[in-house]
Amino acid sequence: MEVLKVFNNNVVLVRDEDGRDVVVTGRGIGYAAKRGDQVDASKVTHRFPPDAQHDVQQLSAFLTEIPPEHLALAAEILKSAQATLGTTFAQSMIIPLADHISFAIKRARQHLAIEYPLRAEVAHLYPNELRAARDAVTLVRERTGIDLQDDEAVPIALHFVNALFASDDLSRTFQMTELFRQVFQILDSAYDRHFDTDSINAARFITHLRYFFVRIDKDKQLIENPESFVTTIRTSFSEAHLCAERVKALLELRLEKPITPDEVVYLTLHVARLASEH
Repeated sequence: MEVLKVFNNNVVLVRDEDGRDVVVTGRGIGYAAKRGDQVDASKVTHRFPPDAQHDVQQLSAFLTEIPPEHLALAAEILKSAQATLGTTFAQSMIIPLADHISFAIKRARQHLAIEYPLRAEVAHLYPNELRAARDAVTLVRERTGIDLQDDEAVPIALHFVNALFASDDLSRTFQMTELFRQVFQILDSAYDRHFDTDSINAARFITHLRYFFVRIDKDKQLIENPESFVTTIRTSFSEAHLCAERVKALLELRLEKPITPDEVVYLTLHVARLASEH
């Protein structure tokens, strides 16, 4: 790997074996290096190729600010989370996670506590991600001796959710979580009772909504059923359909996009299934 630019002792821009420009990290790999030198591949800890979200300058700006031990810690956390969640995260996920952990450690050293919103919603909506995030907080404590507050698991869980849905915008994940809370408020009001978000049907509904957000972001809403089917569902589940229409109004207002009749049909079916639990 040929050195193109040295950002600091631990971060270097190189041209790799395939001719790609890649930002690499590793303790001391940039020390005394200059353009044209060869980097020992065995000393490289992580490789970060530029992508649509992060160009070389952005990658280098992040990586030069994050201590190498925090990058290593983030990589260890991701490996553990992948086993817990049964998924594979992109290598680029290390950067935002390491950045968050590094800042959280800095705050903890300064005894600055933050109260995160949506704690209850995250616990109900993303229990698996929160469990992995709590393991992450424990790991940070063990590796650094820093007593991170328990609530740091909340934003870490949302980072996992964010990555699972292939989004680079964490604010979108916060918006999605807040919308889930409001959707269940609509259900509670429509049926004059409290819906248990821990139930299996609630979990199915939440999963449906999560994929709905992916579809609407990619402008790929469901448009597949004949009008006769849509009409049948509206008639057969009239109460659930009225509730689904209220959910639709909320989503259109917050997302600023029209929602197709097919999407409302599936919302209706999920609402009907939830209501039938009572």
